[in-house]
Amino acid sequence: MTEKTLKQADWIAGLDRGLAILEAFDKDHPRMTATEVARRTGLTRTAARRYLCTLEHLGYLYRDGMQFGLTPRVLRVGWSYFDSAELPRLLRPFLERASVALNEFVYASVLDGWELVFIARNGSNRVMATGYVLGARAPAQLASPGIAMLAALPEESVREWLAGSTLVPFTPYTITSPAQLYEEIAAARQHGYAVIEQQLQIGIRGIAVPLHDRHGRTVAALSVSTPIGSESREQALARVLPVLQEAANALINQL
Repeated sequence: MTEKTLKQADWIAGLDRGLAILEAFDKDHPRMTATEVARRTGLTRTAARRYLCTLEHLGYLYRDGMQFGLTPRVLRVGWSYFDSAELPRLLRPFLERASVALNEFVYASVLDGWELVFIARNGSNRVMATGYVLGARAPAQLASPGIAMLAALPEESVREWLAGSTLVPFTPYTITSPAQLYEEIAAARQHGYAVIEQQLQIGIRGIAVPLHDRHGRTVAALSVSTPIGSESREQALARVLPVLQEAANALINQL
């Protein structure tokens, strides 16, 4: 969550701007003109058009008249992480064992800024039938692993983020009060786990534990999502929490 410094001699502005353009496309902006891209990235229209044309030539964008959109080639960059990164590969056997014990999908997530990213789960790393897919993102405060990892951040940083955030409701039960949300984060810090209900999806309860490395740093979180109607909160915690904690403890010396 902290910015890293980089020497000016090592900085390539063109790469920075090209990536900024790719990140400018989202569900609300699936196709854009050069003018719209310039507005979203802070570039001039001329510069934005040159980057767009270059990315089109490289196969990362397609053109439809005056508008540009992403092509599937962009997925190569994301899947390269899952195919090459050590952490997802290291976690997968532990997720498998926890899944067998619980008969549930078990996930591993990390923070990217103030968003949660799912980087591993039991089963195939590419074929997903239900639940979160690899690479799925969600606001950190809406999922139990996000709460578990926010609890590991400095209190001042979390309070500052909450003060400047607009908490959008996804269900009638979504917490939109910064003070109430901070209480959830503080409770997770105190108990060493997080449990939240119906924040992102009706009828779903999430339970998560932080994953620490050998130096005590929180590097990820392990979580399970279960239907609320199948068992009480206390029953779910008694069944799920020990298995997640066992997996997290077993991983400490591996990280």
